[in-house]
Amino acid sequence: MFNSKTKQMFANHQSLLSPATRIVGDLYFSGDLYLEGSLKGNIYAEEGKSAKLIVAESSVVEGEIHAPNIVINGKVYGAIYSTKHIELAAKAMVEGAIHYHLIEMVKGSHLVGQLVCTGFGVDSDASADVKEEAKVIVKGDVRPIVKIEPKADIKPEAKMNVSQ
Repeated sequence: MFNSKTKQMFANHQSLLSPATRIVGDLYFSGDLYLEGSLKGNIYAEEGKSAKLIVAESSVVEGEIHAPNIVINGKVYGAIYSTKHIELAAKAMVEGAIHYHLIEMVKGSHLVGQLVCTGFGVDSDASADVKEEAKVIVKGDVRPIVKIEPKADIKPEAKMNVSQ
């Protein structure tokens, strides 16, 4: 019934939801999840385990996404929470806040919402240098419409007076 490649794929905790799949309700997963269908609900990766979500070009997600590693190439309407790495690929269209540790935005991706940098953790004994080290990587000519919110415990730089 299953060939050896299919058995190996499921043994490595990889899941595929085809373009014909439509889910209404929350989805919980571990391992890798490749989503080609549509989902109206929230997506949660199992805490403490390695997980990666790939939202394909044909996908539409209406709800929150919580996963360490995320690649978006489809449409997402809702907040995204990534504790490690998120990539907005060329066909990505996101409406909602993105909470990220490290974000990559490829030319052609669209974002209407907020970028919220979560940094390297919320440990009170961590130095400010480490907390400010979260990065945004932009590839190509990306023009997102965003509002960037700094972490509450990082003080903004002093305002400069410009005189003529």
